[in-house]
Amino acid sequence: MKNITRTSLEQFYKEAVEFTGKELHEILPQDISKEIGHFNIFDIFETLKDVQQQKVMPYNRRTYYKISLIRGKNKAEYADKVINIQKNALLFATPKIPYHWIPQDAEQSGMFCVFTEEFMIKNKSGVVLDELPLFQSGGIPVFEITDEIADEIAIIFQKMKQEIASDYTFKYDLLRNYLLELIHYGQKLQPTGSLTVTQNASERVISLFIELLERQFPIESTSQKLTLRTAKDFAERLAVHVNHLNKVLKENIGKTTTDIISGRLIQEAKILLKQTNWNVSEIAYCLGFEETAHFSNFFKKHTEMTPLTFRSQT
Repeated sequence: MKNITRTSLEQFYKEAVEFTGKELHEILPQDISKEIGHFNIFDIFETLKDVQQQKVMPYNRRTYYKISLIRGKNKAEYADKVINIQKNALLFATPKIPYHWIPQDAEQSGMFCVFTEEFMIKNKSGVVLDELPLFQSGGIPVFEITDEIADEIAIIFQKMKQEIASDYTFKYDLLRNYLLELIHYGQKLQPTGSLTVTQNASERVISLFIELLERQFPIESTSQKLTLRTAKDFAERLAVHVNHLNKVLKENIGKTTTDIISGRLIQEAKILLKQTNWNVSEIAYCLGFEETAHFSNFFKKHTEMTPLTFRSQT
């Protein structure tokens, strides 16, 4: 097992140079330093040294966003979900949650772009990526799409590739528009229920609760420890009565506050057990358990197996 790592753009380009055999200056846009943030686009086939022996994308939490159009048979592991792709996929990767992409055959093609939040902040639309359902925890990050849709999306990527190589003065503004077009394409592919706009007091409470919960993740160090773990903790932070918070969540989501918190703790526990070599005591501490036995009992209650049994089976 490996420690979960946070892949920086520097590491990304180091690997890109290795895969492509090109010099760094050949890969980086020449005038990107003039812009706030970062953006670049790549051909998937060109970034593979040997398509027959391609490397599996490691299970990392990245410091950048990534949108990929991938043609080929693949498997994606995202948090605790496994998604099998038979033909075409549109993938949205966020820095918050790691994913593991495993090619299932040698016939792989497509394009992907990488960008930072700062790159989009300059857009006058005021889009905040983490506020979009597409990039929120619990959203659907991988879509299996038809050939027709894949062809439409490929046109957007081709426009990006042509534009980034141009000398047009406002090309980065145009690239942001293309990027937004991809994001909105993904938003439209989301189930209708996940695109609800917050309009009333109850929905605001739910939105703030989810934000507080997710802000504590991902766990990236054995010295990191959750500070909000109980319904009372969240209610006090939100300045509402614990019974009101529970009522709002139960009526709108169908789960109690404790159920939602427990589910998120179990999700993160599974990730840490599968993708790190941390011992159970370290994981228990990070998730806010004072005693390892309490964590083991909690994990077994929700999964019907002990943490070590779960780790040995994955």
